[in-house]
Amino acid sequence: MNIQTNDRLAGKTEAELRVQLTDFYHLVSYLGWTELIFNHISVRVPGETHAYLVNPFGLHYDEVTPENLIKVGVDGKKVEDSPYNANPAGFALHGAIHENRPDVGCIAHTHTTPISAITMKAFGIDHDSFYGAQLYGRVGYHGFEGITLYDDERPRMLDSLGDKHVLVLRNHGIAVCESDIPLTFFLLWTVQRAAEIQCASQGIPGPNTTLPEVIKQKCAEDAQRLKDSASFATLLFDGMVRKMKRDQGRS
Repeated sequence: MNIQTNDRLAGKTEAELRVQLTDFYHLVSYLGWTELIFNHISVRVPGETHAYLVNPFGLHYDEVTPENLIKVGVDGKKVEDSPYNANPAGFALHGAIHENRPDVGCIAHTHTTPISAITMKAFGIDHDSFYGAQLYGRVGYHGFEGITLYDDERPRMLDSLGDKHVLVLRNHGIAVCESDIPLTFFLLWTVQRAAEIQCASQGIPGPNTTLPEVIKQKCAEDAQRLKDSASFATLLFDGMVRKMKRDQGRS
């Protein structure tokens, strides 16, 4: 497994990341991907050893601000004072990935209905749609062991993820991880769209058109080239933040 060290966050200050991560939380709420006060998105703090920012447990995503994001270590313990705690179910997953995947800067976990429905299926995410093909070779699968609270599950989740960027938590939800916040949002959106289309297509009688393996591979490689363009995901993320704020009457 060849994993490169992440340098996409190196030019960001913690203050900038707090603003960007807050926007990510608000976007997930705006798009209807929240799960009450549950689930979590985290970003690594550059220049610090295994510290990351995450949402305060008990607040809805709309209530997250740059100031109330908490900083924790990979063990989930706060490294700075805060009146809030983190969601204990996030430590095993987020802590394990941040500690062992230096290429990963941001992790997002969701339970949307289309995604959770697909995690129930033995065949997982198919790669025959426009969006699914972009995920070809990028998806790992982890068997359900209950709520992710326990340290002993960490190495098994890491083995299931390997060097990939999407982890299907069977009978549960997904985690996606990328080098920075815009790329993680872009990947989460791609997985969400793939799941929506897969669920819809399965409701239409008749067989699906199957893509040849060579086309799936080519699509995944083209998606990787888009990912490697630093501006592409940032343009997408920033554009969606502006739209959200316009729709909400915010500047």
